Amino acid sequence: MSNSSFPTEFLLLPFADTCELQLLKFALFLGIYLVALLGNGLILTAIACDHRLHTPMYFFLLNLTLLDLGTITTTVPKAMANSLWYTRTISYLGCAAQVIIFVFFIGGEYLLLILMAHDRYVAICNPLRYGTLITGRTCVNMAEAAWGSGFLNAMVHAANTFSLPLCQGNALDQFSCEVPQILKLSCSNAYLREVGLLVVTACLFFTCFVFLVLSYVQIFRAVLRMTSEQGRDKAFSTCLPHLAVVSLFLSTAFLAYLKPPSISSSSLNLLLAVLYSVVPPAVNPLIYSMRNKELKDAVRKLI
Repeated sequence: MSNSSFPTEFLLLPFADTCELQLLKFALFLGIYLVALLGNGLILTAIACDHRLHTPMYFFLLNLTLLDLGTITTTVPKAMANSLWYTRTISYLGCAAQVIIFVFFIGGEYLLLILMAHDRYVAICNPLRYGTLITGRTCVNMAEAAWGSGFLNAMVHAANTFSLPLCQGNALDQFSCEVPQILKLSCSNAYLREVGLLVVTACLFFTCFVFLVLSYVQIFRAVLRMTSEQGRDKAFSTCLPHLAVVSLFLSTAFLAYLKPPSISSSSLNLLLAVLYSVVPPAVNPLIYSMRNKELKDAVRKLI
């Protein structure tokens, strides 16, 4: 294996060929990034400063905002810099760091959404035992498990991916570094090892998805049996935003990675990547604050 099998840099997919459209892409990404920073920053500060929000549900929401900020910060600033300077390059080490950090935040966010569904399940289906089952120590352990699992997942995939010799050029068909795009550049059957790991990871994530669906089936059955209309409204106000965030995250990710190869194109891949990696961190704060009176009051008081 020669050193030439490892390129010194990669070429990312450009959004447009003209300088004007590149500047338009820069302005669009800058606007989305500022919205994400403002929205998540407000929620983060409101939860930290308002003692009424120091509950397990808002503790998990605080962790989600941190993961959202990390996800969008990993890819968007580099994309904006490339647009502003009219370039496509990213160094080999920069690409490896981007893959590790992005997979870390995405994996952690997915697992945290599963834990948030479990928290809502216990709160609604076992309200009398909620205080004993979901304690402060339990919340910290669950959050540590999500962050730790995301980091372990990222390191395993990055180590496998960047140990592969690459001889199919250095152009990636995406605006940021992604494992599937790098695997396309591999020139040996060694990439099957990483494909196997991706399949195992997908199976584990699917198991978590089944757990999430079953949790919400039980939640909605319990909510519909409530005799108090006020109780149903309160339950829906805490569950529907989380369900909307999960649906947005999973639907865009599934479209990006599970679409048929026959409809694959650079433009479609680019659009789907933006939808699942850039849009959710920007709109999640709006979704969570839309029906949550306590959070809206805390943000209004903060402002």
